[in-house]
Amino acid sequence: MAAETVMVVGMDESEHSQYAFHWTIEHFFSNSNSSSIFKLVVVHAKPSPTSSFALAGPGAIDVIPYIDFDLKKTASRIIEHAKTFCENKSVDNVHFEIVEGDPRSVLCDSVERHKADMLIVGSHGYGTFKRAVLGSVSDYCAHHAHCSVMIVKKPKSNH
Repeated sequence: MAAETVMVVGMDESEHSQYAFHWTIEHFFSNSNSSSIFKLVVVHAKPSPTSSFALAGPGAIDVIPYIDFDLKKTASRIIEHAKTFCENKSVDNVHFEIVEGDPRSVLCDSVERHKADMLIVGSHGYGTFKRAVLGSVSDYCAHHAHCSVMIVKKPKSNH
């Protein structure tokens, strides 16, 4: 029997990320033999509470526990959605992780830790200027991950 192909999929709340996750399940895990050849690792990079707000002054530190609670709740909701979708599609060779940190480093570290063969991320479709200002997780991973990187773009809707 051939070795498993390990695929890491990065997930956040964006519709682009959700689309990439669903696309991966539909294209790689839809037939009954896929469970024996693919292992899926779903990773959500939870921001640290201090990176999520830019308040200064007295009392700002008191807000951190509330922000952290909300970030944990969001992370749990994202992972629960992924678990439910996998269960509904009978995908059982899957591992779920919530890792605190910047998504770029979290995903590249997950690739190394799991010895992944492929990293799958969604694309927000930012233009050159927005990518330069905001940074692009997919661009960063394409240049720094030590495996193949698949960037899944959500089709544009025709109005």
